[in-house]
Amino acid sequence: MNETEVTLIPLKEEDREQFITDNQWAFKYGSTIEFGMRNDEYEEGDEIISRKTIEHSIDHGEAYRIISDGKKVGGIIVSVDGNRGDLEILFVNPECHSKGIGQAAWFEMEKLHPEVKVWETLTPYFETRNIHFYVNKLGFHIVEFFNPFHPEPDSPYDGSRDEEMGEDQSGREELDFRFEKRIS
Repeated sequence: MNETEVTLIPLKEEDREQFITDNQWAFKYGSTIEFGMRNDEYEEGDEIISRKTIEHSIDHGEAYRIISDGKKVGGIIVSVDGNRGDLEILFVNPECHSKGIGQAAWFEMEKLHPEVKVWETLTPYFETRNIHFYVNKLGFHIVEFFNPFHPEPDSPYDGSRDEEMGEDQSGREELDFRFEKRIS
């Protein structure tokens, strides 16, 4: 079991802006490591995850700061409906990677919501670090692969795509994995 200790503290309004900035930096860092500066997976300007996406998650879910050794080292946002939960966003500041912080934070979240029997999350195909983390560290299973031929139900894309290129008309490939973790 993970021996890293973390605390989840509900996000305070005065920390909201820094939370968004930290979140965007963590996602951009992961993408830059994977693709270098030539990445074209941006949601907004030069951000992998848009401010709008983060704000929507905060406003419609439960947002927490991850605290380790008295420092803010990441964040997590979930939404819960009865015995189902969605992991909307989980990030750890890049300088704190590979220390067990994300894993410890997730297990704390499961303790906060023992009523949840099925957790769900999504991650882009290129986030191999996240895929490893969800499957090998947290016990999630890949249950669906969204792509231009099988789009996400709530996708912002209209389904129009260049069949040969496998891209929607915006030029962005829609390639995400959906994960589930069932708790008995």
